[in-house]
Amino acid sequence: MKTNRRTAIFLGILFILNFVFGIFSSVPALEKPGYLVKLSEIEMQVLIAIFFQAAMAVVYVLITVLFYPIIYKHSKRLGVGYFGFRIIGAGFLFAGIGSLLLLLWLSQTFVAAGQANLEYFDIIAELLRRGRDILNHIAMILPWSIGGLILYFSLYKIKLIPRWLSIWGIIGSAFTLVTTILLMLNVITIVNPIYFILNAPIAFCELIVAILLIFRGFPEHAIG
Repeated sequence: MKTNRRTAIFLGILFILNFVFGIFSSVPALEKPGYLVKLSEIEMQVLIAIFFQAAMAVVYVLITVLFYPIIYKHSKRLGVGYFGFRIIGAGFLFAGIGSLLLLLWLSQTFVAAGQANLEYFDIIAELLRRGRDILNHIAMILPWSIGGLILYFSLYKIKLIPRWLSIWGIIGSAFTLVTTILLMLNVITIVNPIYFILNAPIAFCELIVAILLIFRGFPEHAIG
């Protein structure tokens, strides 16, 4: 029982850290004109964002590893599916770190070169920026949200959390999946308010799940 209690608390803390790390891993300057020059001026902020993105990826893996045996115990297929989609998503999140490092290096090179060959640098920078957006907001989110559907469906069956919260998680994951597809089809953009509105339900859901796990733990019937 003590092990189950510790696992629940640890999972709750990881959910909260995931939310916090996600905020600090963002680089708003990338969505503004002149970001190629700006990045070299805010080098420390970019490096901090890189650190938190790496930390967030580690948290994603830990959450997946801790939930996997719980789901697998009740359904092997759901367990394997959940683990596979979530690990794929975390892998793309790690890959996104490389594109941000390259953008920082390109910005520093551009400034050192005295802003020569502006068009050449702009094209490369835009390719890297869009590549990062694809990795972080499409390639990572697609499998992660599918894994979320599996997770909350499993939690609904196991009754690990209140069923109304599991339903909320399923709906929130579905919203995120649809949002990602709309982003992939260029129907919306990352800075579009609709993007944040549709992703908000799953974010608030996971904060509530975190609080429940920290203060209530796992039900005995679900873990055994």
